[in-house]
Amino acid sequence: MLKWNSTGTPTRLLILFIGVLTVACVRNPPLAQPDNPTQPSDTETAASSKPTTPPTPTTLPERLPELPTIVEEDLFLTRTLEELNRESPLEPAFFEYDSSELNEISRGILETSANILNRYQNWVVTIEGHCDERGTPEYNLGLGERRALAARNYLVELGLEQNRLRTVSYGKEFPFDPNHDESAWASNRRAHFVITAK
Repeated sequence: MLKWNSTGTPTRLLILFIGVLTVACVRNPPLAQPDNPTQPSDTETAASSKPTTPPTPTTLPERLPELPTIVEEDLFLTRTLEELNRESPLEPAFFEYDSSELNEISRGILETSANILNRYQNWVVTIEGHCDERGTPEYNLGLGERRALAARNYLVELGLEQNRLRTVSYGKEFPFDPNHDESAWASNRRAHFVITAK
């Protein structure tokens, strides 16, 4: 049991104890609470815990963009004259022996050539008249000229401008086939197309 003496020691101890408590409370004040505390919702908590990633589309587009296609006629526009003549879209028209008359097959070939030339309005062609090796050089030069003119005249009838069509005769000087038989001679009797400008 504490005894109070005249020095007032317990009183001093009590005051000292109260002072220590006050200092401790001042050094560690209680945390301030917000006026209206709100708890995060479950969706907010889940969203904050996951990394953000872009959403994945659930459906594919109806059709993918198409790459531009190069159609065959566009390829002709990019080729040089040498390339065009090496892989010419214009086929030669063939003739019977000692004739400059166009037959049904030759007219069909020339009609196809007319369609191609109508598509490429800038092309200028030279129609070469050729013959087989039989006959004199003079005679074959004349026959070759008649064959080239027959092809040109038919193309003009089909609507092509005459100034785009030139003619020349080579007679028997430049055969397709250098052999000396009926098959070779048939290949050499022709009106041959050379694209000279585009």
